[in-house]
Amino acid sequence: MLNLNAITVRLGGRTILDRAAAALPPRSRVGLIGRNGAGKSTLMKVMIGQIDPDEGSCDMPRDTRLGYIAQEAPSGTATPFDTVLAADAERAALMAESETTEDPDRLGHIYERLTAIDAYTAPARAARILVGLGFDEEMQGRPLDSYSGGWKMRVALAALLFSNPDLLLLDEPSNHLDLEATLWLENFLKSYRGTVVVISHERDLLNNVVDYILHLEGGKVTLYPGGYDAFERQRAERLAQQEAARAKQAAEREKLQDYVARNSARASTAKQAQSRAKALAKMQPIAAAIEDPTLHFGFPSPPELRPPLITMDMASVGYTDTPVLRRVNLRIDPDDRLALLGRNGNGKTTLARLIAAQLAPMEGTMQSSSKMNVGYFTQYQVEELDVADTPLEHMTRVMKGATPGAVRAQLGRFGFSGERATQKVGSMSGGERARLALALITRDAPHLLILDEPTNHLDVDSREALVQALNDYSGAVVIVSHDRHMIELVADRLVLVDNGTAQPFDGSLDDYTDIILRKADGNGAGGNGAGGGDAPRVDRKAEKREAAQWRERQKAAKNALGKAEKEMAALAAERSRIDQALFDPKAATGAEAKMTTSQLMVKRAAVEKKLEAAEEAWMEASAALEAL
Repeated sequence: MLNLNAITVRLGGRTILDRAAAALPPRSRVGLIGRNGAGKSTLMKVMIGQIDPDEGSCDMPRDTRLGYIAQEAPSGTATPFDTVLAADAERAALMAESETTEDPDRLGHIYERLTAIDAYTAPARAARILVGLGFDEEMQGRPLDSYSGGWKMRVALAALLFSNPDLLLLDEPSNHLDLEATLWLENFLKSYRGTVVVISHERDLLNNVVDYILHLEGGKVTLYPGGYDAFERQRAERLAQQEAARAKQAAEREKLQDYVARNSARASTAKQAQSRAKALAKMQPIAAAIEDPTLHFGFPSPPELRPPLITMDMASVGYTDTPVLRRVNLRIDPDDRLALLGRNGNGKTTLARLIAAQLAPMEGTMQSSSKMNVGYFTQYQVEELDVADTPLEHMTRVMKGATPGAVRAQLGRFGFSGERATQKVGSMSGGERARLALALITRDAPHLLILDEPTNHLDVDSREALVQALNDYSGAVVIVSHDRHMIELVADRLVLVDNGTAQPFDGSLDDYTDIILRKADGNGAGGNGAGGGDAPRVDRKAEKREAAQWRERQKAAKNALGKAEKEMAALAAERSRIDQALFDPKAATGAEAKMTTSQLMVKRAAVEKKLEAAEEAWMEASAALEAL
């Protein structure tokens, strides 16, 4: 049992946690969620003792072994395999002592303890965890300093999982993982025997792994049973009840105020009025359920281009003289939605850079529309923002020649309106910086959006808003992401980047997930699954066609609606000119000034008929769009 007892934490003069209280059941798997900046990491640091609360306490059994990843990734000449083995401090100490002790009784005790803690199977367990997180046998034997920061953090995660603590605390563990490693981690955590508290914005992980959601908002925590979908339902019901109670209280307050105002001055009712005034003063206001106005993404629609946008024919791409991908055949049309699948290091980012024309083909050809504008989002853009500047200064700098109103409008599409446009980037959360980077790359209404891990810094609500914005966006989209929820709702074509090439994946994301899990269990055959491979022979082409047809119908309905609105406006203006000519012939202008009254009446009747037809067309288009 882990008890949070009225924990209060103040940092920099701001209250982060305000008497946060909850009791987490033993051996539970808890998802700690909340908006960016709500204080999730602060609460986790209180749990592990890195931060002492100003008030309250965090209580757990005395001998509880805690496991938490430090901010610094491991480094040095040690290998990932050795680093993971060393994470079990007791095993490492006993193994070292067994090599030096000369006391036979002590040696016997050491061997008994090594057997008890399953020390002799440790190398196999360490290797299995590293393989699950993407390290093959060769990679396990390379020095840590040969890896990037993201891969080092995977080693840190592997070491933590191997140490098998009683209380496992994970802060955004999937941020440095690809889809394959994320799926492996989910399966590992499902069968974990200790208590798990995980901070995550991955909707699927929160649905598949946890059995409780601990929601942090306004410094308070609330524990909900079930996964994320269950939490959303319960919270929606709770907010509805809160809003109903607030409305009821407002009506009661108004009734009491009216009684006090009417009866305070009368001697016969002054006592009752005074009593009601006291009741009114004691009434604690119920807060309204407030929607966050900054939770907004709005991609500007690009002008139409004829298909295709991009055509690749037997293209090879890589760096210096070494191709990473070969013989790539790919076509992207203006309404395409592609997701690039495959393990990190297989070439997804390389292919994205080729599509963005940041890399040129080494062999083969790639033809692009000369009028095409591309918006390319990467994590580097988030990291390279000038922390001393404001969103307004960043946007003004890239939108040279644009009016202040146009600059403000682009920022407003992404929630940076009013004072938020003039806050320093250095004071912004990771999610806010990601939103700013998206605002910057879409300033010219790109025909093609390439998003490389766009959700890493976004909370669950922001991810949902991004999904909706992408579905409303009329251009083409290419996504590299480990967020299955986003891929499922946005992409209708899957491209598997594996074995040095990129091929269409003939199946759904569920099919691809099944392949990965079978391979992780050792039951799957070899192959990359492209073009069917290990995938169940499920024909998804009809579903993909339907998705494309839906977008075509939506686009046609929007065009019809816009056309009808323009026609209605033109006809209404023409009718106004005719009416003016009828009532004041001297003020008439244009063709109407030369017409007789009877001619004007005939023309007005014709305009009225056209206007009725335009209004009917508008109603039909509006109904069609609403149905879609």
